[in-house]
Amino acid sequence: MRFDFSTTHRIVFGPGTVKEAGAAAQALGCRPFVVTGRTPARAEPLLAALRSHGLSYVTFAIAEEPTTDIVRQGTRLALAEGCDLVIAFGGGSVMDGGKAIAALATNRGDPLDYMEGIGGGNPLTRPALPIIAIPTTAGTGAEVTRNAVIASPEHKVKASLRSPFLLPRLALVDPELTHSLPPEITAGAGLDALTQLIEPFVTPRANPLTDAFCREGLARAVTSLRRAYTHGDDAAAREEMALASLFGGLALANAGLGAVHGFAAALCGMFPAPHGPTCAALLPHVMAINVRALIARQPDGPALGRYHKIGGIVTGDSIAKAKDGVEWVAALCRDLTAPRLSAYGVTRADFAVLVEKAAVASSMKANPIALTRAEMEEALEKAL
Repeated sequence: MRFDFSTTHRIVFGPGTVKEAGAAAQALGCRPFVVTGRTPARAEPLLAALRSHGLSYVTFAIAEEPTTDIVRQGTRLALAEGCDLVIAFGGGSVMDGGKAIAALATNRGDPLDYMEGIGGGNPLTRPALPIIAIPTTAGTGAEVTRNAVIASPEHKVKASLRSPFLLPRLALVDPELTHSLPPEITAGAGLDALTQLIEPFVTPRANPLTDAFCREGLARAVTSLRRAYTHGDDAAAREEMALASLFGGLALANAGLGAVHGFAAALCGMFPAPHGPTCAALLPHVMAINVRALIARQPDGPALGRYHKIGGIVTGDSIAKAKDGVEWVAALCRDLTAPRLSAYGVTRADFAVLVEKAAVASSMKANPIALTRAEMEEALEKAL
């Protein structure tokens, strides 16, 4: 057995930890570049902590999923203002945008020079500016991953910058920052977190360390996601989901993902489809097709047994099978009113291009079994 495990240099988890950002930033730099979401006012607890330590900062809002042009704009501003530290305060889009800006500020050049698949794919050769990641949703786990997912409108696809240099120096995970999230955001982020606990568990790259994060994260998400959705002020449920999201990030960064995220890379690049709900639309159908393909073509392989274990974890029944897990996930997606792909303008006429793009996505290559074109189109059809 051999495996490699990397993560953020330091993780601090707990209610109220955002207050520690001022001292942490002061230790890493003098002029923070603060990347926020579409509502910069939500970052006031962070900004207050910075002011209390005498730090002058520059803010930059990312109101949508980051694109190559947004990263270019942010990098130019960070350099012009002489910033020496990036603080990403927001959801997954903010995390990814902030990490990309931190990397481009030191490596220079264009984002496409470094992006996988669609760009030059060149390695980052210089350490990024120090990054502090402060998630405000419980979904992507991007505060502990070594990639930044960026949309390229000219290519109509999302692709990654990937490097150990993108790992934040510090992740401050404060569950209290998620309490004000509306139900639809809670659902989309939470179902993304669930996907990121299931896919790393069945990928061929799984190892005992990532398995532990997946099992523990799944057990917490199973008991807390519905409560966080229906009772947003349930502090215990919010804390459990923040932890589940963190565990998913730790797992995916080291074991990879699968077909759900392979499809999402193509779909979110071609359509105005938010990442979390897109994953939710696909998750139960990809699970079902993977299980069927494994039974037919790899019945003695380890992945099928892992799907049976997922069935037991999510249902709480030790003798549950993979199909029981699929049914449980499908019911959860219905209960949380996950939208279908057609809500974003996807039609059957788009399947050929989507399958072509998804087939070469890095996440698709980590799926527990290679899906046929017919199986991939079936997943899209069932999610439509």
